[in-house]
Amino acid sequence: MQESLIQRIMKLCTVCVLFSFCPQLGICQDAASVVDALVEMGFENVGYSEEENERVYIIQNSAYKLNGVGIGKAVDVVQAMGMPDGKPCRIVVLDNNVPQISLVCYSKNEADSLNSVGRRDWEVSYELGDSWEHARKAERKNSSLYKVDIVVYPELSFKNLIITQIYQVLFNLNPTIEVSLWKGMKFEAQVIFPIYNEYGRNYNQIRQGMITLSQTVRLEDNVFITGSVGTFSNFRWGADLRGKFIPKKDERFSIEARIGLTGTSRFVNWRWKVSPLNLFTWSVGGSFFWDRYNTQFKLALEQYLQKENGLQFQMIRHFRHTSIGFWAMKTWNVKNSGLNGGFMFQIALPPYHQKRKGYIPRVRTSNYMGIRYNAGNEQRYGQTYKALPWDNYANDNSFNPIFIKSELLNY
Repeated sequence: MQESLIQRIMKLCTVCVLFSFCPQLGICQDAASVVDALVEMGFENVGYSEEENERVYIIQNSAYKLNGVGIGKAVDVVQAMGMPDGKPCRIVVLDNNVPQISLVCYSKNEADSLNSVGRRDWEVSYELGDSWEHARKAERKNSSLYKVDIVVYPELSFKNLIITQIYQVLFNLNPTIEVSLWKGMKFEAQVIFPIYNEYGRNYNQIRQGMITLSQTVRLEDNVFITGSVGTFSNFRWGADLRGKFIPKKDERFSIEARIGLTGTSRFVNWRWKVSPLNLFTWSVGGSFFWDRYNTQFKLALEQYLQKENGLQFQMIRHFRHTSIGFWAMKTWNVKNSGLNGGFMFQIALPPYHQKRKGYIPRVRTSNYMGIRYNAGNEQRYGQTYKALPWDNYANDNSFNPIFIKSELLNY
């Protein structure tokens, strides 16, 4: 009889212990299932951390070209499978393992008759939250390191310099190898294949394009810095450093600065010919994002490749698949009036969803293709270079929290 009583007490204790662990086991299982589901969808560097004050998911969108669409897909999965009880849920979005933005959804009052969580309930910001310092150490699945993309960049240019011909056209296809080496570091090597050329013999030969090593870091107080070395566009080579600061009080504003030290770079008759690094160029300015119409206004004071100074204004309207804008420029100490302007656009290229298969190199088109129309037909003044193949205003806007929020609401 005494042994039976002891056995009953032990069974009761065992049941109590199991019940005490069940909620935590359920939480871990839900979060782990979300991670597996996101990996299956093609997201990379996926992980989670269960903190006392919030649950944090970590993702990198590598499968969807449009970040607004990809992040929206991840939000849907988290809402359906992995929302914690009684505390906020946060999603930190990475780019090449560098945190860019986060989305947070605060737990609702259980007395609320509309207790279901929707996309409208997520707040998007550059802020990563107090839990990030611990969550950044969480184990991650489906690493992006050492995975190779072969990205085909179409390049279209045209000019009007000959009276007997409306336009001279140049069209190239520029396949580029891209590989992530470590956090924030990327290697890119591009080859230019001329398809149609009316620009002259300098553009006839198959030649090197941009071959760069770039490192991006995020500092405190929403400061992003990218340094690049290698061969750039517009027949330049050298080093480029750029920074961007977004004030915490109002993320519609940003301050940007850039400096470059370059020389000429030409690939002629299968020989690479360069000049010394003897030219400094720079740019400093700011931007404002009008959230009602997803329109960006940018103003920058700059020094260009002919050592002339200038002031450039841009107005760009961002849509899901396109970014369209106008630009105007005034340069000083030049032989003409120094006034110029025109329009520009970037269009997202299909396919819009294409996930990697392990470490097999993925062949895809570039995220965007676009042109910049030069109404003044200026060929010398106000010219600069691109340090990275994917550097354009549409890509630069792809992690804008205000734009991401509008995409979540309008999808």
